[in-house]
Amino acid sequence: MAYSIGQVAEKTGLSSYTLRYYDKEGLMPFVHRGNGGRREFTDDDMDFVDLISCLKETGMSLKEIREFVNMSMEGNDTLEERLAMFKRQRDEVMKQIEQSQRYLEKLDHKVKYFEAACANGSEDGLEDFCDTLEAASKASQSLNN
Repeated sequence: MAYSIGQVAEKTGLSSYTLRYYDKEGLMPFVHRGNGGRREFTDDDMDFVDLISCLKETGMSLKEIREFVNMSMEGNDTLEERLAMFKRQRDEVMKQIEQSQRYLEKLDHKVKYFEAACANGSEDGLEDFCDTLEAASKASQSLNN
């Protein structure tokens, strides 16, 4: 089945403008043009657009995505390079997850603190509570490592 750019935009959540921009930037050389020069996307094209979105959302630059697309077009001779690229990106995502986990722990700590302050009606006297929370957090971190 062939999809129009509007249908692809609707299915992927990307705007038609973004899809045209990606095409202009060389990220979608595989998309066929039908009568009148209109882009016609296949199911495989949709999967590739989804991959481009994934790479972009995980912090890969358009330049790097273009390199990946170009390597993909070259075929099996670039398998090792593409594998290395995806391993690097995976490592970056893992770092982001670890950083987000640290942020979440800090937010959880503050939520507990303010819940206790609200229950107490004041922040007064919560120093011991903070020390207990901090000790529990450090103990949890050492168990996870």
